[in-house]
Amino acid sequence: MMRIGKTMWTAAALCGVMIATSTQAALPVGAQAPDFETRGALGGKVFTLKLSQELKKGPVVLYFFPAAFTPGCTAEAKEFADMSDEFKKHGATVIGMSADPVDKLAQFSTEACRSKFAVASAGPKVVSGYDVALKSTNPAFAGKTDRTSYVISKAGRVVYVHSAMGYQEHVKNTLDAVKSLEAPKKK
Repeated sequence: MMRIGKTMWTAAALCGVMIATSTQAALPVGAQAPDFETRGALGGKVFTLKLSQELKKGPVVLYFFPAAFTPGCTAEAKEFADMSDEFKKHGATVIGMSADPVDKLAQFSTEACRSKFAVASAGPKVVSGYDVALKSTNPAFAGKTDRTSYVISKAGRVVYVHSAMGYQEHVKNTLDAVKSLEAPKKK
């Protein structure tokens, strides 16, 4: 169930019966995306990921999700994997971010992400910098991130933000935002 302003979602989007609250991400469109370096995984192989290095290739879709191997997060990762060629076609790199440990994300990168894009561990500094801490009264969800997707331009500026615990619109909306970054083709 969703209300304007403060938002409520059933935990089915996260993993069960608990109700969590979340608010819109603090990074507005136009903000400079905080650079970070962390450990990530692609195809089960762990590596060091630095946002500024990824931005040299083009725009980045940086999507935060609460926890690997939960129903909504797995469905979202599979949808991003299904559309990964379309993101690449438009010059964008997809990176999933979670507060999960990198060994769990390495397994998730092969099983749910199908080795199509990297997932990385979001430590407290990254979670704070992107204002994606899951606000919940349930201690089981302490330290988790909410579900927020950012599209970041090659220049490092936030060009699109979508924050909703339901995963269904994140892939479509971020792909539309990536497409909008392309220069119009001359006739």
